[in-house]
Amino acid sequence: MSASLTLYNSLTRSLEPFAPLDPAKGVRVYSCGPTVYNYAHLGNLRAYVFTDTLSRVLTWKGYALTHVINITDVGHLTSDADAGDDKMEAAARAQAKSIWDVAAHYTAAFKQNISDLNIRQPSRWSVATDHIAEMLDFAKRIAPQHCYELDTGLYFDTSTVRDYGRLAGTQDDVREGRIDPVAGKRHPQDFAIWRKSPQGEQRQMEWDSPWGKGAPGWHLECSVMSLKYLGAPFDIHTGGVDHREIHHPNEIAQNQAWCGCNDTGARFWMHNNFLVDRGAKMSKSKGGFTTLQSLIDAGVHPLAYRLLCLQAHYRSELEFSAENLAAALTRLKRLIMAVTALEAKAEGEGTAVALWLERLDEAVSDDLGTPRALPILDELLADKKLSPADRLATLVAFDEVLGLNLRILTREALRLRPANATLTAEQIGDRLVERQQARLVKDFRRSDTIRDELAAGGVEVMDGDPLGWDWKPAL
Repeated sequence: MSASLTLYNSLTRSLEPFAPLDPAKGVRVYSCGPTVYNYAHLGNLRAYVFTDTLSRVLTWKGYALTHVINITDVGHLTSDADAGDDKMEAAARAQAKSIWDVAAHYTAAFKQNISDLNIRQPSRWSVATDHIAEMLDFAKRIAPQHCYELDTGLYFDTSTVRDYGRLAGTQDDVREGRIDPVAGKRHPQDFAIWRKSPQGEQRQMEWDSPWGKGAPGWHLECSVMSLKYLGAPFDIHTGGVDHREIHHPNEIAQNQAWCGCNDTGARFWMHNNFLVDRGAKMSKSKGGFTTLQSLIDAGVHPLAYRLLCLQAHYRSELEFSAENLAAALTRLKRLIMAVTALEAKAEGEGTAVALWLERLDEAVSDDLGTPRALPILDELLADKKLSPADRLATLVAFDEVLGLNLRILTREALRLRPANATLTAEQIGDRLVERQQARLVKDFRRSDTIRDELAAGGVEVMDGDPLGWDWKPAL
């Protein structure tokens, strides 16, 4: 494709031309994955729609791609830095389960979310507890010059590396406000490389180390696994914007200590912005959050949420509301209806049209501009100068980047039954026919009774709907 790819680099706070560091190795991407102590909320999942869009655009541009996503099953504390309980240990106690069972359950749930959102599998899922030996070797290498030991563990001295916190781009006191104090730390920003198990307490996950029995710090795993699977430096590191303030600066400090240089570990650091739910950042710590499964249980197809994410630029805050989600679902329905109409008219194999592909390429090459690409898709589907077959062939190319499964989704698939629905699709159809007959003979009392019975069964009748959909799941 002819347009030059530019991406926003959080490290420099600027758009920069992108090219692989080593063309022979293709593009190497590392994405911070979930801590598997609970279900991912929709804000978490926005990060993976973003990284999937990035990987699709890189593939679209013709690059070979190696993409690693980690699974954090140890080390992540309930605060941003070095205080509080390990999230995994806390979840295991609360659920009276083995920590390994907790990790397995929520890992499987997360991977199901990935599948439901049509997010492509990474080249490798990298699990933290599979890399304890490498973490210990890494820590031993950097400890003499960059770490000090306290009763609670081994800590990284952030004053031993240049430009600590450069990625965050904020004043120290802003970051420090998110870090709980730990007695004996030399500097508030210093962070744990290895956390000792408290005396007299046995954790479910703990290992022997030169600094006592314990577990690795959260930040250590990403430095170790990215180095192992992608080398250093690699091309792109992604994560949520919340990682930009503490987690990723700590990774960079570790990377600099390991290489003995000022190399951050990745050439580009890229971050998606928050999903905002009516004025508040979506967060598990606030007690109440929306999962993808809860949308599915309410009868909303998960690709409506993917489309909602694509409608906003990944660096912009995205407001989540029932109204915005319903609008995205309606837009997805319109796309499917347009594709279905084209399929009914198409004859033979079509050819993707270069002019439309160039427009798509220009949009997504400008820092993954999916909000620009979607209206171009609408124009393509409406372009009657092109044959239906050519429009469909070009649509397939668009969907390689957008990932909405537009040639696979059907009207029926989009109309999910809510989890609490008591009627089958066949029963719904029969009742709608009965209601239509009542309306034809002006028996509106009977018509209203059937409508109310359908509503009680989780079905909302859509009288006068311009899309012509007779019903939808009641939210």
